[in-house]
Amino acid sequence: MTQVSPGLTPEMVAAVSKIMRNQDLILVAKKCSVVTKFRNTLGLPGHLSVRLQPNHPTDDLKGIAASILEGLLYGCGDAVIGINPASDNILSIENILRLTDELITTYDIPTQSCVLGHVTTQMDAMRRGVPIDLVFQSIAGTEKTNKSFGVTIAMLEEARAMALALKRGTLGNNVMYFETGQGSCLSADAHHGVDQQTLEARAYAVARHFDPLLVNTVVGFIGPEYLYDGKQIIRAGLEDHFCGKLLGLPMGCDVCYTNHSEADQDDMDNLLTLLGVSGCNYFMGVPGADDIMLGYQSTSFHDSHYLRQVLGLKPAPEFQAWLEKMGVLGVDQRLLAITAKHPLTRLPEGRSS
Repeated sequence: MTQVSPGLTPEMVAAVSKIMRNQDLILVAKKCSVVTKFRNTLGLPGHLSVRLQPNHPTDDLKGIAASILEGLLYGCGDAVIGINPASDNILSIENILRLTDELITTYDIPTQSCVLGHVTTQMDAMRRGVPIDLVFQSIAGTEKTNKSFGVTIAMLEEARAMALALKRGTLGNNVMYFETGQGSCLSADAHHGVDQQTLEARAYAVARHFDPLLVNTVVGFIGPEYLYDGKQIIRAGLEDHFCGKLLGLPMGCDVCYTNHSEADQDDMDNLLTLLGVSGCNYFMGVPGADDIMLGYQSTSFHDSHYLRQVLGLKPAPEFQAWLEKMGVLGVDQRLLAITAKHPLTRLPEGRSS
């Protein structure tokens, strides 16, 4: 599949997905293995990674740190420790980035961090000498929509070059992280009459150009105006994962819904399991599955552990070795009991309450 991917256009892949049953989308995607590296190895067959998403409604550093440490104790965080900032203020983003860098350095965690501010703010942070691992940006499948996001291809190329120049990766140099989602072009009135699934696949072609470490569809985030109910979200998630993988991307999925959708957590459990069978590279780990900053429902720290147990999947190998060394994960893949004296229960010096 990896040999075919460079010759495929997004329109071709989207068209094929439209005539496939769910089981077809699952089976073909399962055969597509896309491996990327920064400080660990992501996407290997038999492995499942998690983005630890410790968002906070006021960007409170102690609250973010507490959620990070909780997620680590559940074995989450090998894909990335990725925070959506409540504000795109450069000082707020800088403080969060320095916090995550301190945590990763203090505990010698083989992972990477990212604060999901606008790409221009992250570029400003790099110019200020802020420690940035991955550069993030939301992207879409038409030029008009990307302009509405304040993004151009040239801007993303400049940001990638800046991140590569930092040389912060230890195993690889995949430095970009992109998020997408069906309906964004329609929402921006920039779809030009094209269906939202085809335009979603076109966003993957944009992402492919930049050789990213991570790409994920935030499949149910926009709301029922674009995906009405749980059945449509499930279908869209399988389509997105299939299209991304067939185009050669390291696809993950934010299995999620907004509270005004005709969906519930059982629908998310179903999609999570189906995508796990499909070989999805990673999912989100949100405290309690309820993102209190973005105001939507996703998947929890515990959900990823459920999926690893059911399907016999492991974290990224370097991260798994770290979890075992830290006494978080046993050799049988079971989470170990943590006492109050465990080093991960204490915040780093200078961040304690």
